[in-house]
Amino acid sequence: MKLLLDTNVLVAALLARGTCSDLLEHCLRHHVVIPSRPLLDELRDVLTRKFRQRVADVRAAVRLFEETFTLVTPVPLEAPACRDTDDDVVLATALVGESAAIGSGDQDLLVLDPFRGIRVLTPSAFWKWESEHG
Repeated sequence: MKLLLDTNVLVAALLARGTCSDLLEHCLRHHVVIPSRPLLDELRDVLTRKFRQRVADVRAAVRLFEETFTLVTPVPLEAPACRDTDDDVVLATALVGESAAIGSGDQDLLVLDPFRGIRVLTPSAFWKWESEHG
């Protein structure tokens, strides 16, 4: 199954053990994770600027994701879909990547569930959904 893990999930997975890190490990083993260059750039920026992670560590993490994930190029949406238009790239990436679901903690995305047939789920809700649809 193809899935998109939003930047907030990846940040949480990299910085702390818990639901998000468990989800990332599970998805790497059992699914195809779909990111895009804009989302990986956002991850790099958030980790270095907001969380002040070492540039070398962030570069290594992003490189690993580039080698492990299936990178797609999003096509801009015809019209804004999210109340935070910065999040439209998440939706566009999921559409182009034919993702079954988006894992996110962002309320601006979660209120759209489902978006054009793509489930938008919190990391904890993902487990229940996968057991029913995986």
